[in-house]
Amino acid sequence: MPSLQLHQLRVAAVGKLICDNFTQPINERDVVLECLFHDMGNIVKSNLSYFSDFTEPEGVEYWERIKAEFIAKYGAEQHTVNAAIAHEIGLSEPIIEIMNKTGFSRLPQIVESPSLELKVCQYADTRVGPRGVLPLSERIEEGRKRYVVRAQKENLPDRGHIFETAVSAAKELEGQLFAHTKIKPEDINDTSVAPVIEELRAYPVV
Repeated sequence: MPSLQLHQLRVAAVGKLICDNFTQPINERDVVLECLFHDMGNIVKSNLSYFSDFTEPEGVEYWERIKAEFIAKYGAEQHTVNAAIAHEIGLSEPIIEIMNKTGFSRLPQIVESPSLELKVCQYADTRVGPRGVLPLSERIEEGRKRYVVRAQKENLPDRGHIFETAVSAAKELEGQLFAHTKIKPEDINDTSVAPVIEELRAYPVV
């Protein structure tokens, strides 16, 4: 979906900005490619009516058909689908390994990881909301609202403690990364990522 394409471009642009200003050795290419393709299978879990404007101009019914095709081909588990597509397009095993280890609920483990590439990929995704790049605090609040609404709609058990543990880890991760960058978190925003997004539209995969 165009909205998902743009999300992945935004995340990759955040990741590249961090790498370009990082003072420690880091594999920028692995970071950019993971971020560019990290959500390729997300349509299988998407509630397409939640942001119905994201389905335009084709419309919800069109993307529901695409969703059904993805599920029929790859299955309904998001991470399995992501990995399958990553293999199809020829991403390297280190990139796929990063992809398999990211996720908001995994932030406590990511904070403890020695992999700078994993940390940057997760942080970049954490900074991007449905409609653009946000400060970490705003992104957390946006995510909290969606989490509460989803839990209420689907009658899910309250797992607020898991969310709050991940929030604490996200803040720690930001501190870890920006202790080794020449920019500040507030330097990453929609304006600063815009030219990077255009650059990444032609980024070579292989």
